[in-house]
Amino acid sequence: MLNLTLPAPLCGAEHGTFAEDTIVRRLPGIARQVLAENTWQPAQQERLEALIAEIPHAPLRRLRDVTAPDVRAWNRALPRLAGKDWLETPWFVAEMYFFRRILEATGYYQPGTGLGQDPYALQKQQGLAGCLPAVRAAAERAQPWLAKPAAGSLAQMLKLSLWANQVDLSLWPAGKAERPDHASWQHGEAFLLCDQAAEAAAHLTCQPPGRIDVLVDNAGQELAFDLLLADFLLTSRAARRVRLHLKPHPTYVADATPLDVREGVAPFHGQTGALGGLGGRLEAHLDSGRLQLSTDYFWTLPYAAWEMPSRLQQSLKRARLVILKGDANYRRLVGDRHWAFDTPFAQIVGYFPAPLLALRVSKSEVMAGLAPGQAEAVSRKDPAWLTNGKWGLIQFSQRP
Repeated sequence: MLNLTLPAPLCGAEHGTFAEDTIVRRLPGIARQVLAENTWQPAQQERLEALIAEIPHAPLRRLRDVTAPDVRAWNRALPRLAGKDWLETPWFVAEMYFFRRILEATGYYQPGTGLGQDPYALQKQQGLAGCLPAVRAAAERAQPWLAKPAAGSLAQMLKLSLWANQVDLSLWPAGKAERPDHASWQHGEAFLLCDQAAEAAAHLTCQPPGRIDVLVDNAGQELAFDLLLADFLLTSRAARRVRLHLKPHPTYVADATPLDVREGVAPFHGQTGALGGLGGRLEAHLDSGRLQLSTDYFWTLPYAAWEMPSRLQQSLKRARLVILKGDANYRRLVGDRHWAFDTPFAQIVGYFPAPLLALRVSKSEVMAGLAPGQAEAVSRKDPAWLTNGKWGLIQFSQRP
């Protein structure tokens, strides 16, 4: 489908990489955090500790919560790994599998105390509680644009949504570590590796409004800014409808679910000024069906986006534009592979069934669409540029 030679996938077995660090250190750390921040029964604790002990050298096994709605799809995917351990398995697959194993260990789909319990709820609550000042400032900044929408204001809204992706609870837990602050919606132009916001805004404003789909990434501050973008698109009539594609169950530490959307809107109620107005409009958009919430288990399975089922292809094909948010979604989009950094973005995503806009802050060693020599120049200024969450991309492909 790609008409390209696929490079090798990123893998934890590559010594000294962020992928290796994630498998060996970060994933066990997240499991310990899940243990510490929740009250579990002895059997749940035992399963979480067993998961920690498996990493990194045990082979990946089949899922055992056999009544879960996604277990058959997962167990169809796993045999192709042929008994590989966590380091030998492609990094994206290992991460997706780890977060699904967290749900198995806590009994998310089983009768009992863990049924439907989000293991990351505390992190999400803390992240949401701390983001209101930033969301208020952004809502106040955006308010004049609603009265007189234009392509330029839409481009600025896209940048607001981009830089909110810096907040990632799987890398910087709420209240426990400093998050990157070198780039933001206030002063981020110098940290934009690629900026095609104007092209995407022109694509939307030169034709009748239709449906815009958003592949959502994190709950908390990023989701709040995404809701601000959705409100702008609907209130300014740039879109007839906005469909948010969310995770059907907790994935990674902060990935947003439909419940996270409802809980993300709730703090706006009772607020004054632009923030209160935003909350009221979002409730109206949800009630009218102009703002739609969608889930699909594909977004939690270990597949590249070019392997998406036909039902998703047909659905996305009807969108005027698909906005893809965040690093993990970007990795799925490009197959989490070792592309040459100057491989044209539109060439890689030519399979995608709709015009596509990727808004991503780089937090992994996956990159494409840069100018020749750009990666080397940025690396001289910031050796950790690929993974430190300071550098952003706004990449647009209109190919379909």
